[in-house]
Amino acid sequence: MIKSRWIIRAVLSSCLLLTSWDDNAALAEMQNIAVTLNTSEVIESSSVPLILHLPSNEPVITYEVTRKAAKEKAELLTKAYGTNSVQYAIIDHGHIVVSGQSGKNDEQGQKPLTKDTMYGIGSTSKMFTTVAVMQLVDQGQIDLDTPVVQYIPEFTMKDERYKQITPRMLLNHSSGLNGSSLTNAFLFEDNDTYAYDTLLKQLAGQTLKANPGAYSVYCNDGFTLAQILVERISGMDFTSYIHRYITEPLGMANTKTPLDSLNTAKMAGLYYRTYTGQLPNETSNVIAAGGIYSTAEDMARFSQIFTGEAEEVLSGKSAAAMAQDEFKTSLWPDDADNSFEYGLGWDSVNLYPFGEYGMKALTKGGDTLLYHASLVVLPEQDMAAAVVTSGGSGTIDRLLANEILLQALMEKGTIAEFKPEKSYGAPEKADMPESVLQYSGIYGATNTTISIDITEGGVMSITSEQTPDNPAQIFEYSADGTFQSADGNMKISFVTEENGRTYLWIRQYASLPGLGQIAMSVYNAERLQPQDLPTEITEAWVKRDGKKYYLLNEKYTSLVYLVLPSVQMNVSKQLPGYVLDKRITGPNTAVSELQIPGLNGRDLLGYTFFSQDGVEYLDLGGSILVNEDALKSMSVAKKSIVTIPSSGYAQWYTIKDKDGGKTVKVSMSSNASFAVYNEKGICIYFSVIGGKDKVELPAGGSIVFAGDAGTNFEISAQ
Repeated sequence: MIKSRWIIRAVLSSCLLLTSWDDNAALAEMQNIAVTLNTSEVIESSSVPLILHLPSNEPVITYEVTRKAAKEKAELLTKAYGTNSVQYAIIDHGHIVVSGQSGKNDEQGQKPLTKDTMYGIGSTSKMFTTVAVMQLVDQGQIDLDTPVVQYIPEFTMKDERYKQITPRMLLNHSSGLNGSSLTNAFLFEDNDTYAYDTLLKQLAGQTLKANPGAYSVYCNDGFTLAQILVERISGMDFTSYIHRYITEPLGMANTKTPLDSLNTAKMAGLYYRTYTGQLPNETSNVIAAGGIYSTAEDMARFSQIFTGEAEEVLSGKSAAAMAQDEFKTSLWPDDADNSFEYGLGWDSVNLYPFGEYGMKALTKGGDTLLYHASLVVLPEQDMAAAVVTSGGSGTIDRLLANEILLQALMEKGTIAEFKPEKSYGAPEKADMPESVLQYSGIYGATNTTISIDITEGGVMSITSEQTPDNPAQIFEYSADGTFQSADGNMKISFVTEENGRTYLWIRQYASLPGLGQIAMSVYNAERLQPQDLPTEITEAWVKRDGKKYYLLNEKYTSLVYLVLPSVQMNVSKQLPGYVLDKRITGPNTAVSELQIPGLNGRDLLGYTFFSQDGVEYLDLGGSILVNEDALKSMSVAKKSIVTIPSSGYAQWYTIKDKDGGKTVKVSMSSNASFAVYNEKGICIYFSVIGGKDKVELPAGGSIVFAGDAGTNFEISAQ
């Protein structure tokens, strides 16, 4: 086990420094896969059709080998890949032929996993949104290339180019919108629709990061805007629409949204790596972008839309249009094996490794903070696999779906054998042209920078300022003009595009034991140029360097208080004039100007600082945070009262070393919560989860009180 964990850690470190995953939670979970081990138990589904009846001249397929392989690999996810529970299903020609589940569902082991246990499917919800839009296209009510403003007149932005945005651009991620407006989007058992309700207001204050249609870069806000589009054209709320026109016709009885009357007892158990105990259910309240709940079997039924089994739901013409190469604009890497090549809604319309078998494969994955999912569809084979998990990541789910589909194809005789894993081979040493030295420098991607140093001898090293303890990654110049890793699994080159920007182009095969390979071909980062700043601007940022800023305006039920309640401001030492990927533009502002297609230029948030009553605040894409200097020490007296002010901002306090170990009791109303953090900023207690009112305080830690304006908290020492 030690050896396998070391291999996993090595594989992930090679791809995680240089790669962004589907949603924000995926990266954090992948980084912890190598050290997260879970016990598992397997509960077989007893009501699944296990035999596919083929024409009389064909043998009957029982899928016994595939079921065994699926069970073993699902157990692998729970034992070695950070997954708490997993559910999977394969559909073949309209019949669910494999279905099962593995892992733990509750702490006591008294709540069994079944085929009807529901999971959040995250961004896989985007496929429901795309189908809804395309249904309205079929009806002639929406034209994919007519500007959105003609359907939603109140949609406006500071940037006049917004008038060029079309429904197609929303669905293929090329709208130019900045990314994700997710304030109060992820809550514990709370269906507050604030994030959806305020989207148009948020967009009205924004500019675009690129010309509409210029290139595709992952964008959640485009799908929330598409939800508004569906509702305006259909005259129905989105939840009612997808039930009437998608889930009910397909018999998807276990597919819901946060706005349905949910039976939380049917939801998969949730856990978080740094918190002890089971969590309440997670609601993602941007439904069209990532808020739907489903099961593996229901997602398999949904896949029939794309295999020709459900043309009563969506025309074959529209299903085929969704699978076209929408990503192919002038700003995209040259053809190579890849896992991200956008269609309409789809993450990839040419998913590796299925091209190795001459098959077209479609995929969409999803990650919320706690749930993960993947759907892989083989339209020409009339087959699909779906995987949903609590814990883990959508990327791992996709690999499991790939593996069990390939096993089923081999059991059917469609493929004769598994193709060997691929590599670029050992680098062929060659003299490096002196001109290549010019590519040394600092490159940026969303919320990160990397330093590239190239020697005259043709050795390239890559380090990250944000993770200084990680060893440098080393690559050698090869005869094909690229830099390659010693193991032959990664090659890197530099491309200067028509827009004058220079990109780090990475092609990679990353193998995960027991789960196959990930293939990537991405513009991973963009070269940034240092800038000199006037003294007064430099001084303003030096004062902030190293300071923490604490979240104020998330609702008291927000998961963010559990996972990321503060942000540290680190002015770049290696790239003058920058904070992370953001160029400093004034004493109180910094902006990200990246133009990277795919994933690594997504969610570009600028920094805007402002002061009120001598206190400095940070506006980060609608989230408001306060400078740590404004935090007062908690008064651990016999009794004290904390009141939420009229602004509704949460109230933060530090805990003195002398008060460490003391116990306090907090009395509050139901529309409030408090959380306690240790000296490392890790949440050790959150009242929304914990359900107790007495807590021992950690020395050097902090405590936050959140609730509606005017809410009182009575704190007494015990």
